[in-house]
Amino acid sequence: MIESKKITIGELEFDYRVSGKENTQYVILLHGFPETSRMWTHLMDDLSERGYCCVAPDMRGYSKGACPKGVKHYTMDKLTGDILEIAESLGIDKFHLIGHDWGAAVGWNVVYQNPEKIISWTSLSIPHSRAFAKAIRTDPVQKKKSRYIGFFLLPWIPEVMIRRNDFKSFRRLWKHSSLEEVDEYLSVFRRKKSLTGALNYYRANLRRGKVRPLGDIDTPTLFIWGKKDLAVGEAAALGTEQYMKGDYTFIPVEGGHWLIQTNYPDVSTAVIEHLTRNSL
Repeated sequence: MIESKKITIGELEFDYRVSGKENTQYVILLHGFPETSRMWTHLMDDLSERGYCCVAPDMRGYSKGACPKGVKHYTMDKLTGDILEIAESLGIDKFHLIGHDWGAAVGWNVVYQNPEKIISWTSLSIPHSRAFAKAIRTDPVQKKKSRYIGFFLLPWIPEVMIRRNDFKSFRRLWKHSSLEEVDEYLSVFRRKKSLTGALNYYRANLRRGKVRPLGDIDTPTLFIWGKKDLAVGEAAALGTEQYMKGDYTFIPVEGGHWLIQTNYPDVSTAVIEHLTRNSL
């Protein structure tokens, strides 16, 4: 059974979902853009049945009470700080971490900066940031796939375009999501602050000179990537291995970017095996 709760961190109040028995092994799940913790409910059910306690926050900008105004409030140090403070406030010392899209980008940073807290790490779709940055510089396919980022860096224009025709562009991205998922996502992005907050992830962290490169990763890592991913090409995906110095599993699947919706059996099987192999 998944419960919806709230937690206050400083001046911000985060919504989060939780399932499973507390004081067991914890799994923290970080959603991507443009989704919420709702994307994880099926996986949370499956993991809870296997004895894990799952915590999935609606991240900064997505939680109604955690939408500070201004790009400066969405830098990577603040995004990673939120996750660590949520864990600390819930009494979670060590945990498995799973992330998708921006949640994965944040997750890579949490893992690199705090390896002592992470039992295992799973990234869906998003490679190590150095492999990604190199591919953007040198790979024509990745350059083309990443063109949209420049648009999201613009002030206010993306918000106007995204809201057109009742979020038609987002609805195309959500075509594999359930009606219940889409309704929740729309309820979030129809809030002016939340749409801007979500876009501020790009504006605060992807402008030239803003990216903070990561180093090698020793934490046991699972990376699942869809061969038809609209945002991440093969060069970045394959390039991730050189930064993995611990146990590393790379699984390319016949899918796109929205792996939870389109390749759930592949994802759940791999995640459960990864967590089981690396459980304390």
